[in-house]
Amino acid sequence: MPDTCLYFQVHQPNRLLPREQIRGGHGSHFEDDAMNAAILGRVADECYLPANRMFQRLIAKHGGRFRMALSISGTAIEQMERHRPDVLESFRELVAGGGVELLAETYYHSLAFMHSNKEFDRQVELHLGKMEEVFHVRPRVFRNTELIYNDDMAAKVETMGFDGIIAEGVERNLNGLSPNHLYHAPETARIKTLLRNIRLSDDLGFRIADPNWVEYPLTPEKFAGWLSGTSGDVVNLFMGYETIGMKRAGGAQIQRFWESLPDAVEDAGLQWVTPSEAVDLYRASRVYPCRLLTSWTDLERDLSAWTGNTMQREAIYRIHAMEKQILAAGDPELLHLWANMQTSNHFHWMSTKDTPDSGDHSPLMPYHDAVDAHERFMAVVDRLGAAVNATRAA
Repeated sequence: MPDTCLYFQVHQPNRLLPREQIRGGHGSHFEDDAMNAAILGRVADECYLPANRMFQRLIAKHGGRFRMALSISGTAIEQMERHRPDVLESFRELVAGGGVELLAETYYHSLAFMHSNKEFDRQVELHLGKMEEVFHVRPRVFRNTELIYNDDMAAKVETMGFDGIIAEGVERNLNGLSPNHLYHAPETARIKTLLRNIRLSDDLGFRIADPNWVEYPLTPEKFAGWLSGTSGDVVNLFMGYETIGMKRAGGAQIQRFWESLPDAVEDAGLQWVTPSEAVDLYRASRVYPCRLLTSWTDLERDLSAWTGNTMQREAIYRIHAMEKQILAAGDPELLHLWANMQTSNHFHWMSTKDTPDSGDHSPLMPYHDAVDAHERFMAVVDRLGAAVNATRAA
């Protein structure tokens, strides 16, 4: 029977002020810090704090046999430091208690890999430094923003010294094979690819509290039975941390499920592993070819959630075209602001795809609509360009 590997993404983006409120200068004039604080506070109280306490209890109860992994973006940590240091301390306590592995990613949860090797390297190193500063650990396994992945990324991350990388188990690349094995990219020598089991992950992330789901209500025993009946080496259950919000609709049911799941998995004869443990335990016995970039977003599992319309493509081009100017200006604050504008959410909020997770259809959309998102973003880009020119002229 396969092992079970559980991983959660923790991320908070920086929201932008309306166009008419954006002024010249540095970041404090561009970001809607009041909105950032309000959203972080709500998510912290509904999810982060109660979930951290629950998982801390479960890890202690099971003597470390229950284990999990977290990937926490640099922007999320900065917001916690600024607005909710109690939440950051809660994450510190969870990690310090053992049983929780931290993963590496881009500091700003960005699309940098698609546009600049130099900026991608810089952001990954920044994130590694933040993990060491805050949690005193250096991650061995990498996950890119929104699980964006291809063969080139696996090869690139291998050169950076990582032992493993996480990707979506996309059927068109698996071609009938199971995602429940460790794989390697065609041109890599050492790094191993862990593939997300889409169906079982989405059962926990999206369907568990849906009364219209044919499997509702999902019990821990039923889910553990599905795991034990699955072939392969390891079932990778990867999702956003907010999906287990305790105080939203169905929250009490979700909490009862997670409280009992470790017992059910153990009773079924299964064990939990972290991503690095899976990398150490299992051989990458198969090749996972992935020439085109994939992600874990929308049914297409591609990049159309961020690049599907002209507004998004214009915004991405404009912000990444500023790289040489920003670096030449030599202003750390402007560099930080520019990098914050690369966060993938800015482009996702501009999406006009007709899906629940895209643009103004998304429950996490902070603006009126996709056009509003684009206008705010482009106003910041214009002001940022002016600030860069002023800095270089001084």
